[in-house]
Amino acid sequence: MKKINNIGLDDKVSQTTAEKLNDLLSNYQMFYMNLRGFHWNIKGKKFFELHLKFEELYNDALEKVDEIAERVLTLSGTPLHSFEKYIATSKINSAENITDGEEAIDIILKALITLLDKERAILSIAADANDEGTVALMSDYIVQQEKLVWMLSSYLE
Repeated sequence: MKKINNIGLDDKVSQTTAEKLNDLLSNYQMFYMNLRGFHWNIKGKKFFELHLKFEELYNDALEKVDEIAERVLTLSGTPLHSFEKYIATSKINSAENITDGEEAIDIILKALITLLDKERAILSIAADANDEGTVALMSDYIVQQEKLVWMLSSYLE
C-alpha cells in the first residue's frame, strides 16, 4: 500500500523528487556564487552593463535557491544547507577570478544547460507523480532559462 505525504502525494516518489531537487539546489548554490564573483570581478568596456546583468542574475538565482529549498520541505524532505554538500554534489564547478565578460557568459551558458537538464528530469518525474507544484516550478524555470540562453548566446555573436 502506498504511503501518502501531507500534500497527498506518494511519499516514496516525493522523496525521489526531493533528492533531485536537492541536487538542483546544490547546482544553483554554485551558480549563485559564480554569478556573485562575476559581478564583483568583471572588468573591461562592458563593465557597467555586465555588472548590472550579473546582479540581476544572482538575485534571480538566490530567489530560486529559496524556492527549491522550500519545495524540498513541502515534499517532506530536508534541503541541503552546507557548502561541503553543495561542492560534493554539484555538477557546476566553482569559477574563480573571472574578469572577462565573454568568459563569464560562456560559463553561465554552460551552467544554464546543466540546470535545464536537471530541471527537465525533475519535471518528468514530477509530472508522472501528479506533483503539480514541482511541475509548475520547473516549467517556470525552464521557460525563463531557455530565453536567457538565447539572449546570452546572441550577446556573444
